[in-house]
Amino acid sequence: MKKKIIGSLMLLTVLFSSCSEKIDLIGNFQETAVIYGLLNQADTLHYIKITRAFIGPGDAMQIAQIADSSYFDQVDATISEKLNGITIRTWQLKDTLIQEKNTNGVFYGPIQKVYYFKTLATDANEGQVISQIPSETSLNKNAIYTLKVILNNGEFEVNGETLLASGLTTTASSQNFTFKFSDNPGEYVSTSVAASSTGNCFVVNTKLEIEYNEYIGNNKTLKSFDWNLGEVDVEPNSSKSFIAIGETFYNLVKSKVVIDPLITRRTFNGIRITLTGGAEELYNYMVVNKPSSSLAQTKPSYTNLSVTNGKRVIGIFSSRQTVTAYKPFFVGAGQAYLRAIDKKSTKELCSGPITGLLLFCSDHPGDNVLNLEEPYACP
Repeated sequence: MKKKIIGSLMLLTVLFSSCSEKIDLIGNFQETAVIYGLLNQADTLHYIKITRAFIGPGDAMQIAQIADSSYFDQVDATISEKLNGITIRTWQLKDTLIQEKNTNGVFYGPIQKVYYFKTLATDANEGQVISQIPSETSLNKNAIYTLKVILNNGEFEVNGETLLASGLTTTASSQNFTFKFSDNPGEYVSTSVAASSTGNCFVVNTKLEIEYNEYIGNNKTLKSFDWNLGEVDVEPNSSKSFIAIGETFYNLVKSKVVIDPLITRRTFNGIRITLTGGAEELYNYMVVNKPSSSLAQTKPSYTNLSVTNGKRVIGIFSSRQTVTAYKPFFVGAGQAYLRAIDKKSTKELCSGPITGLLLFCSDHPGDNVLNLEEPYACP
């Protein structure tokens, strides 16, 4: 009996001793690089975001607000352009601070550190181009671009490569392309905005920027809003159409215009059409990172970046192509009858049931011809 009591006491001592040990919630932290970069042949200034995952004692939400917790002590990064296996140009990335980060998120903002390079020819003292071959003014759509990032003075290295998204075209760039949103008063039609070729892209987004002017007396202010026509998966070297629905156009105008009793009139200014295509790696990354529809919430991970020395990396190094076309309401006497929206659509904007009370009038020369002035023309 005595032995049983002693044995029980020893067991309790061990149990209480075990329970008093502290649990290390941080554990063995594995350094993780977080890198995002999308090249675009339409740009001459390119940004790469290079940060690190963090861990530490205390409130993670508070740590996330400290910018230095997400930065490496030392970053040495280059982008190289290779054509047929030969390095043509190499750029040394430089760091800069920008103030475009959304402050509604968990992490620090609006200021953030990013890394950049320019493809424009630069002053020799700036040291952007470190190859001996003269710089061109844009990226080469036929080249392969490689990213090399050496972190913390050689502690580890991240590498990636990408082709450029290219070949995306649109029929909206045609000089005679016109939006038609209305046929008869209160009757609406739609206009198709086509990616006539998707090039080597795997996903395409189409957006319209609607511009209009507001007048207070003779003082004019340009206003605008975006109209997203959608984003869809596509097959390379195919075509895809996006539909701009007429009734949606007028309802958007009504919802975006801010009523101001000081406004004396409004005029239509133009439409900027923007198609953006994403390369295959970007498409794969987007697909993997969509919200999970599984009850288990299990998701694979995807990155086209590699890392050395047993470290980790998340993110993407890929490319996108942007194609834009601007359709002004009119462009001058020589082309006065070319218009972003046709005459019936203009009339609907100025006097139709949805937007007729918003003080729109037409300053298009085709609506203000002597002796043929339309009732919706500006005075």
